Amino acid sequence: MASYVHIPAGELEGFVTRILLAAGAPAAEAARVSHHLVGANLAGHDSHGVVRVPRYVEWHAAGHIVSGRSVETVTDGGGFLLLDGGYGWGQVVAEQATRQAMARAHQHGACVMGLRNSAHLGRVGDYAEMAAAEGLISVHFVNVGGSVLVAPFGGVERRFSTAPFCVGVPLPGGPVVLDFATSLVAEGKVLVASNGGKALPDGALIAPDGALSADPRTLYGEYAPVGPRNPEKGLGAIRAFGEHKGSGLAFMCELLAGCLTGSPTSGPVTERGRIVNGMLSIHLSPKHFGDEAAFHAAAQSYLDWVRSCRPADADSPVLAPGEMEARRRAERLVSGVPLPEEAWANIRATAASLGVPAP
Repeated sequence: MASYVHIPAGELEGFVTRILLAAGAPAAEAARVSHHLVGANLAGHDSHGVVRVPRYVEWHAAGHIVSGRSVETVTDGGGFLLLDGGYGWGQVVAEQATRQAMARAHQHGACVMGLRNSAHLGRVGDYAEMAAAEGLISVHFVNVGGSVLVAPFGGVERRFSTAPFCVGVPLPGGPVVLDFATSLVAEGKVLVASNGGKALPDGALIAPDGALSADPRTLYGEYAPVGPRNPEKGLGAIRAFGEHKGSGLAFMCELLAGCLTGSPTSGPVTERGRIVNGMLSIHLSPKHFGDEAAFHAAAQSYLDWVRSCRPADADSPVLAPGEMEARRRAERLVSGVPLPEEAWANIRATAASLGVPAP
């Protein structure tokens, strides 16, 4: 069983900010990235939380993440935008791109926004929540150029990235947010498991001989308890969720977020080490579609009806997308962010290498 430490969210966020500042990130960018990472942990998406810090520091030192970048406009068609992130911190340039898209959606009723050449942009649900807070529906297709990790249905070789997909719908009682990787598990969950965290589901990975596995070494090869994890050293792959359905959705994420935006696809990999996100986002304003109040009433009525379904387990009621994240956020703001001791040791080691004292 993994052993955990629990760290108050504010203390953890401040620590991560200091690490990123020491790594060379400007103050505003360090604060934005650390806030996003801790927010992912609070929502229970530990795969996109502070476990990423050592890897981010490595990427920044190697020049794969570039500080001080703002999105640049490639194409502006009013109701559609194509933006380039210039390999800037993903949480920074994706926030800038989302704010531009939201402004256009308020103006035109809809906006299709493509973002290319972003560094790892983190938990996609964060951008759906931003839109929902402004009363906007959003749909996001994401791909990861240079990150070939997932075997297509029926195969054992890597061809896809984890290719996230996300939808956010604003409602008066709180947003409904569906956010998932099209792989059976996100690569970050393999990273968490390799650091002593929650074990992977049986059969989440597949070896070159077709054998199913839950051992992170299938993806990373051999690794020390404390130190980097490199998927290029492993021979296996993550499996797509839902057999042919998840595999097909991953394919479409690569075509729309990668090929259409002009961002690199998952492969063939031409530049080792640089992970590049592409995102195609659609933002819709319910006000422009007619009666926003009627939409809210109909959606809330349907949501309530779905949640009223008799559960298979009396102790586990039927939940809408996003409810589990809201519950975890409320719990972890009180109990602190749980981190496996090995993951915490990795973060502390990174901090020490930069001369940053740990809390």
